[in-house]
Amino acid sequence: MSVISRLLLVLLLLASAEPGFAESLSKQVALQASSGSSEINMLKNLPGPDGRYDYASFDEATGHLYVARATSVTDYDIKNASAAKSIGHIAHGHAVLFLPHSSDLLVTSGEDSTVRFIDRNTGHQTGQITVGTDPDGAVIDTDHDIAYVMNAKSGTVSVIDLSARKVVKTIVLKPGLEFPALGKNGTLFVNNEDENEIETIDTRRLTAGSSIVLADCTRPSGLAYDAVSDHLISACANGKAALVSAGNRKVIGLLDIGSKPDAVILDAHRRRAYIPCGGNGELDEISLVSTPAVTKRIPTEFGARTGALDGQNGTLYLPTARYLQTAGEKHPPMVAGSFHVLVVNPDEKN
Repeated sequence: MSVISRLLLVLLLLASAEPGFAESLSKQVALQASSGSSEINMLKNLPGPDGRYDYASFDEATGHLYVARATSVTDYDIKNASAAKSIGHIAHGHAVLFLPHSSDLLVTSGEDSTVRFIDRNTGHQTGQITVGTDPDGAVIDTDHDIAYVMNAKSGTVSVIDLSARKVVKTIVLKPGLEFPALGKNGTLFVNNEDENEIETIDTRRLTAGSSIVLADCTRPSGLAYDAVSDHLISACANGKAALVSAGNRKVIGLLDIGSKPDAVILDAHRRRAYIPCGGNGELDEISLVSTPAVTKRIPTEFGARTGALDGQNGTLYLPTARYLQTAGEKHPPMVAGSFHVLVVNPDEKN
């Protein structure tokens, strides 16, 4: 199909689409034009059940993609191209992580302040732990079989012994905790979107450390740690990605990104970081080789703000949906039957 034909097709879709979806498509066309791309980027997608969505994770060993949803976890068997299925029962899921040496998933359940353990083979719950108020992001220290859960509203971190399935320590930080990342020498870094800073924890002593002020970065959400450079990448709501020296605890640079990001996805093997920006429907690729820089702005869809990576082949999976938008509405309603996961390989034409 020629470029002109593709543009005509998009214009026809714009004419018939709901307002929010039309706006998203318009931004994708503009983004393609500004980037000099010769084709509209047509993306593959995986359908799924309706409902809110948040973080996702991909298990390279089994080829399964897991997406935390409002009341359950959506399980995609990518390897066998099976239809999506819902497993477990949760109350506003945020993080979903697969456990080492176990068939269980760890899921943070925000509205009832619990962590749920769900057997991914049977879909049944195998355990439940009460943590702080509004558990959001989480990370697993596989070397020590420990999980760290960020309790956003109470401003605490629950330290969970995964073998015993119990909280062994609660570390007090500040309210507003978002996504965590484990660094070297036993340091845990946590974005704080209320304070515009990164909190730190010494995981060897299980004590709070000094915070890192994120100048010119507002409401940081997604966070990733690059071990090669010893740098952190933090996604900021004001259209910036903050580059932070983990060793020196200072911001060393800012990169321009899209709007409403909520995750930073590290591809350590290819020396890249990806930031899905759901406000204007783009996936920003940052090269971590030499001086970090945004090297691609890949059109996606409005609402695609989190995701997961298959590190073996570089494919990214970005959950999203279509929305009915009205001016000034912070959380517009989804179009029924429109939830899906975008499948993007940045090194291929989609």
